[in-house]
Amino acid sequence: MKAWLARLRLDPFTLALLGTITLASLLPVRGTAAAVMDNATDLAIAALFFLHGARLSREAVRAGALHWRLHLVILGCTFVLYPLLGLLSRPLAHAVLTPELYIGVLFLCALPSTVQSSIAFTSMAGGNVPAAVVSASLSSLLGVFLTPLLMGLLVGAQGGMAHPLEAIGKILLQLLVPFVAGHLLRPWIARWVERRRALLRYTDQGTILLVVYTAFSAAVNEGLWHKTPLPALLAVVGFAVVLLAVAMTLITFIARRLGFSRQDEIPIVFCGSKKSLATGVPMAKVMFSAGSLGAIVLPIMIYHQIQLIVCAFVAARYARSQPPH
Repeated sequence: MKAWLARLRLDPFTLALLGTITLASLLPVRGTAAAVMDNATDLAIAALFFLHGARLSREAVRAGALHWRLHLVILGCTFVLYPLLGLLSRPLAHAVLTPELYIGVLFLCALPSTVQSSIAFTSMAGGNVPAAVVSASLSSLLGVFLTPLLMGLLVGAQGGMAHPLEAIGKILLQLLVPFVAGHLLRPWIARWVERRRALLRYTDQGTILLVVYTAFSAAVNEGLWHKTPLPALLAVVGFAVVLLAVAMTLITFIARRLGFSRQDEIPIVFCGSKKSLATGVPMAKVMFSAGSLGAIVLPIMIYHQIQLIVCAFVAARYARSQPPH
C-alpha cells in the first residue's frame, strides 16, 4: 500500500506547476511587465531547444535508425491514432467542455511524444532504448510541422490559432533553428552539457514554468476562471484518464498484432502514448492567442501528470515480467 501511495504522490515539478497557476491566478502579470516577460519567455524557449539539440547523441541516432518499421508505428500512433480519438470524442466533449478546453484536448492529441521520460520508462522496463531515443526525437522534430497542420485540419482558426503555415514558420524559427544549432555544436559543447545534465533539467522545468505563468496571466486577465466551470475541469481529468487508457490498450494490441518483440513493444507503448508538455507549451504560445492560451494548455498539463503515474506502473510491470537472461 505504501508503494502505491508513493507512486501516486505528486512529483515536485507538478507541485511547482500548480503553484505557478495559483500565482498567476492571484498575481497575473500585466502591461509593460507582461511584454518583458513575453520576450524573456521567447529567449528561454530558444535556449531550451538549443540544449535539447546538444543532448541528442549521433551514436544513438545511428543505433536506432534501422528500426524504420518501429518508428512508423510510433509516428502513426502519435499523429494519426490520437487525433482520431480526439475527433471521436467530439460529441461528448461539446456536452461537458468549454470550446477552449476541447481545443486543448485536440491540441494534446496532435502533440509529439516526449523525449526524456519516454526514454527513461523504456529503460526502466527493459526495452529497446536506442530505438526509443530515435523515435522520441524524430517525433519532436516532425511535430514542428505536423502539429500545426493537424490543428489546422482539426480546428481551423478557432481559439485564435495562427494560420498553420505561419505557425510552422514561427515554430521553425523559435524551436527548430535553436535545436539544429545545438546539435551542430554538439562536438564542442557535448561534454559541458553532459556534466551539467542534472542542472539543465531544472532549466527545462524553469522554462516551462515561465511559459505557464505568462500564459495563465494572460488567460486570467481575459477571465479564464469565470469562463471555465469546475465540472468542465473535472471532465478534462476524466478525458485524460480515458484517452490514455484507450490509447495504451490499442497501441499494445497493435504492437503485438504486428509481431514486434517484447523489447520493441516497450518503446512503441511508451513513445506512442506519451505527449510532450515541454514541446506543447512553447508550441501553444506560438500557435494561439494569449487570451485562450491558458485554457488550451490545461489538458496537456493534466495529461502530463496522469501519464507519469500510469507509465510508472506499466514500466514496473514490464520490468517484473522481464524474462531471465
